[in-house]
Amino acid sequence: MMMKSGVGATICPSVARCSPRGVVHLDENTSSLARGLLDAAPDAIVGVRADGRIALVNAQAERLFGYTREELHGEPVEILIPESGRRLHPHHRDSYLHDPQPRPMGAGMELAGRRRDGSEFPAEISLSAIESEDGLLITAAVRDVTDRKRTEAKFRGLLDSAPDAIVAVLSDGRIALVNAQAERLFGYSRDELHGQSVEILVPEAGRSRHPQHRERYFHDPRPRPMGAQMQLAARRRDGSEFPAEISLSALETEDGLLVSAAIRDVTDRLEAQAERERLRAQAERKRIEAQLHQSQRLESLGQLAGGVAHDFNNLLGVIINYTAFVGEVVATAAERDGGQWEAARRDIEQVQRAAERATQLTHQLLAFGRREVVQPRVLNLNDVVWDIEEMLRRTLGEHVELITLPAADPWPVFADAGQLEQVLVNLAVNARDAMPGGGKLTIDTSNILVHEDIAGDRPGLKAGRHVNLRISDSGSGMAPETVSRAFEPFFTTKRKGEGSGLGLATVYGIITQAGGHAEIFSDVGLGTTVSILLPAVDSVAATPEPIFDGAILTGGETILVVEDERAMREVTRRLLARNGYQVITAADGHRAVELAVSHPTEIHLLLTDVVMPQVLGRTVATLVRRHRPGIRVLFMSGYAYPVLAHNGTLDPGLTLLGKPFSEQMLLAKVRDVLDNPVEN
Repeated sequence: MMMKSGVGATICPSVARCSPRGVVHLDENTSSLARGLLDAAPDAIVGVRADGRIALVNAQAERLFGYTREELHGEPVEILIPESGRRLHPHHRDSYLHDPQPRPMGAGMELAGRRRDGSEFPAEISLSAIESEDGLLITAAVRDVTDRKRTEAKFRGLLDSAPDAIVAVLSDGRIALVNAQAERLFGYSRDELHGQSVEILVPEAGRSRHPQHRERYFHDPRPRPMGAQMQLAARRRDGSEFPAEISLSALETEDGLLVSAAIRDVTDRLEAQAERERLRAQAERKRIEAQLHQSQRLESLGQLAGGVAHDFNNLLGVIINYTAFVGEVVATAAERDGGQWEAARRDIEQVQRAAERATQLTHQLLAFGRREVVQPRVLNLNDVVWDIEEMLRRTLGEHVELITLPAADPWPVFADAGQLEQVLVNLAVNARDAMPGGGKLTIDTSNILVHEDIAGDRPGLKAGRHVNLRISDSGSGMAPETVSRAFEPFFTTKRKGEGSGLGLATVYGIITQAGGHAEIFSDVGLGTTVSILLPAVDSVAATPEPIFDGAILTGGETILVVEDERAMREVTRRLLARNGYQVITAADGHRAVELAVSHPTEIHLLLTDVVMPQVLGRTVATLVRRHRPGIRVLFMSGYAYPVLAHNGTLDPGLTLLGKPFSEQMLLAKVRDVLDNPVEN
């Protein structure tokens, strides 16, 4: 930094004459006035002859160097120069005498002065030449810059202690200042960067556009981050690049506007952020995989449960109906003879009640596996809750308080009301068992709009309008490992004999079959909440269930029975034959087609099982109709999945008799199909 003011530095006083070379001429008339001006100058002024002897000093020079005028007059000027620079000083003086233009001394050098006491101080020195009667006089305006150097040192200390690299740039793009962190970050020294174009620190891909950005900022130099919403980068000396954050600010200096850029290498932060994102994505992936695995596991269990229910229902059909046959005989004997026959009748009743309970279990298995035939219609969930509220209060007992909080105007849903009532009963029973000492059970409904991001986290759940049915208890709650298995069939935390483990499994199957989503939130000691989301609908016409008045269930028509289970085939034949029907039987689909072709008289009804080896019942019906177009069809099955639509309803035009069935159920369904033919 060089001095910019001081007498004789760059001006020609009006009291003197100036030569074309800028040398000032003093005459006798003006010398006294000039001395007054010199003493008033804020800088120390020292006039030196060509031989290096001091000829002139002002009052400020006396104060600065500690000498009097008399002591300095005639002394070599080197007396005011530190010993380290005395040897070279005559050479510098001679160089100036060859071109005595006003200019700062020692450009780019650290200058210093020496006081009488030997102490030294940093100085700025400006030179000019004066023609006097005694010859050429070189004047040096000397300024002590100790305070400024101290301030600059503090400023540099602050800059160097900053955690960010700081690079200050002039309006023409030249680097004027850098701190220690900038040296470390970019790999250049201060001297290498000073005066260089700032584009040296910009990656090649962005260098051509950088001057435009710089000029735009100098036109509106407000503190702000650089390149908002952009991925910035900087370039090191070795050519490597790194991601950077850059903040800009402007400072007015005597050299003009100076823009400083605070630069931070964000490589570590971006890597840490990427690692966090990777871990978050990994955790999210594991969570979704766990949910998907649970969904797949439940789906597999549902398929297994459906298959078991199919075979079990065939067995139950045989047990129920043959027990009924025996029961009729025993009841007649008990009325006639009593005694042991009465005891046998009571035993048979126990068998029949056990068969009924087994039938309920198979229905629960089918509900879990979403293979149960449903009768959905447009529902208001508030109505479902109100219809069953009184039954729930009786189920819960006096020690559990039931609270219902219906939504003001819930959206309609399309579901089976009976199945939803079963859901509420199952959940109420579970809640009661979790609150042996009493508590509260709250049932509330609300409308919820499920967004794509929420639906994506839950397999099977679709975005859109849903109605939330929530059942919350204040009971003992469940541990996370219990919650993860709660929907599995036969999984239970109750003691042996206290539960089948099908309650929550049935809930899961019913809600999933209705296109909804069920989820459990629970923690030990904090109670349990089961959240059920059912998709909302606008309006769907519900198909009414046929009504049987039981007036006439017998008949004389011919029925072709197709059933691969021999015992079930025989019991079905017997039930129909003893009620007046003409029955022909087939053990498989191929035999059924042969009979359809060869039977000499009309066959009024095809009664076929749905699931059979080789040929399914649906295919049997198609093949038989080719030969007997007018035949009516009634399907029977304990596993109706192959003829169910996606929502669990029967495909249009199909009629199904569910297994196991009683004699009354069989006759009523047969009569309904024969009397009310439907185009299949």
